[in-house]
This record gives sequence, structure tokens and C-alpha cells, in this order.
Amino acid sequence: MSSRYAQLRPYTLPGSLGELSGPADGFVVLPRHLDWGPPYEYDLADDADVVLMYERVIREAQTPEDLHAHLDAEVLRSHWQALFLPRPARAAWEYRFPELASASAAAA
Repeated sequence: MSSRYAQLRPYTLPGSLGELSGPADGFVVLPRHLDWGPPYEYDLADDADVVLMYERVIREAQTPEDLHAHLDAEVLRSHWQALFLPRPARAAWEYRFPELASASAAAA
């Protein structure tokens, strides 16, 4: 069950997955408006860190530039099915990018 906030909140989307050219390796510290907790360094070699970071960026992005700067298209595709996202966010992304929906359906 999703919260009312998650149901009503607008989610930012990129124009295309090709615009997502953020880091694919190394360590990332997200800006405060994307990650409100104590400063945390995400290790992109660790799948759990990748999933957590991508969930936070997708949920909290305020502009397409937030997505472009922090998400990588190939990394997103390879981890999409593992992301725990609010239903409206997942639906919006899969509607805009049917290849993500296909990856989720194939994994189910």
C-alpha cells in the first residue's frame, strides 16, 4: 500500500534513458535535496548501494538534471527490477520507457 503523498506526488522523468549519463562506478555522495540523512558515500560496486541510491534519486529528483547527473542508463536497466519504488513512480517510468516494464515482466 502506498501513502497518499506517494500517490499524489509528481515524479520527475528524463526525456530519454540516453540522457542518464551519471557515474557507473566509483563512490557518490548525493546532494542534500536528494538524500536528507547523514552524509553517505554510495559504492557503485556494491549492488545494495546502487539500489538504495537509485531509489532515492528516482523518488526525490526535482529536475531532470538531478536524474542526468546521478543515474546511468545501463546501471538503471540492470537494477530496475530490484528497485523498491512507489507504484506511481514505477508506473510513470515504465509508461515512458516500456523497455523497463518489459524487463520487469521478464523477471517476474
